[in-house]
Amino acid sequence: MKREAFEQPAAAPAPAPSPRLRLLTSLLADAGITLDGEAPCDLQMHHPRLPERVFAYGSLGLGEAYMDGDWDAGRLDEFFARLLRARLDTRVKPASLLMHAFSARLLNRQTPRRAWQVGERHYDLGNDFYAAMLDPRMTYTCGYWQDAADLASAQEAKLELICRKLDLRPGMHLLDIGCGWGSLLGYAAEHHGVRGTGVTVSREQAEWAQQRYAGLPVEFRLQDYRELNGSETFDRVASVGMFEHVGRRNFRTFMQVVRRALAPDGLALLHTIGKNTRRGVTDPWIDRYIFPNGELPSIGQIGDAVDDVFVVEDLHNFGADYDRTLMAWHANFEAAWPQFAERLGERFRRMWRYYLLSCAGAFRARDIQLWQWVLSPRGVAGGYRSER
Repeated sequence: MKREAFEQPAAAPAPAPSPRLRLLTSLLADAGITLDGEAPCDLQMHHPRLPERVFAYGSLGLGEAYMDGDWDAGRLDEFFARLLRARLDTRVKPASLLMHAFSARLLNRQTPRRAWQVGERHYDLGNDFYAAMLDPRMTYTCGYWQDAADLASAQEAKLELICRKLDLRPGMHLLDIGCGWGSLLGYAAEHHGVRGTGVTVSREQAEWAQQRYAGLPVEFRLQDYRELNGSETFDRVASVGMFEHVGRRNFRTFMQVVRRALAPDGLALLHTIGKNTRRGVTDPWIDRYIFPNGELPSIGQIGDAVDDVFVVEDLHNFGADYDRTLMAWHANFEAAWPQFAERLGERFRRMWRYYLLSCAGAFRARDIQLWQWVLSPRGVAGGYRSER
């Protein structure tokens, strides 16, 4: 019998990687991330369309691909920390996102009518959902971990820090703009003897806070901050985690509203996430799925907004603490997920995990910051002494 009868046909060579797959692999390697590698931060690709989605739609495509199950990473937080330290986000700028950048820079996306969208789409997801993720006081902002060992103590330490910075005293009237579920006003009333007024654009937040703190001298209003017209003045004003929803077209308007609301000898505290450059725009995935119409300020933009309105008495950056806060929220979210799985579905789970862990990675990379500003209308006589 001829030898040729026993020979098997040669296997077809594997198709060469596409140019976009090669480019994605190279970019990831620059950040110390291996495509289909074994490290927890490595990207595991489950669908060949991933490179196309990333280069066509940038961070929006990457996030949507994750939600659809096209890829995974064992440590999504560390994946993003490495990606952002290497500034890969600045190297992928698809033309499809030019309109998003244009509208963010030139249009007012945070008008009084649009201000309610974030309350309806994000904060009104359900108080039971947030109660499962947050601390017992439902504090949805960065904790202060300097001497804290757990989420609840970190949040109480942050609330106490704010109260000390504002030099709260019994009988003072504190306004909280963007009061959330009322944790600051409740804490300040319980521990510092103040009375309080809070405003929020979330109906569920206002109702929950009014019930939770019914026995204290605090009230909660469903109200946009621009409706504060100066007819009532307050000894102290705080805004904790709300300025991110104001928008560059309204930064100065916000400061003028605070100034009108504040007594001439008062103090104001602004607690906000911030970005490192005024040129940046809101991440399109975050804008579409998490915080519609949001925008992080830069130090320069806040400086412009307070120019000739306030004296900046103190500026404190503890952005690294947000990494730990977000990781604690993520642990709570994953532990509680079985009770929400049927109601919200697997795609929501992947969306929320992506949100929490990508933000943790961003703070770990120091790509974004957390600032507390203390402001006074005329300058504190003799100088302000920060409480930290």
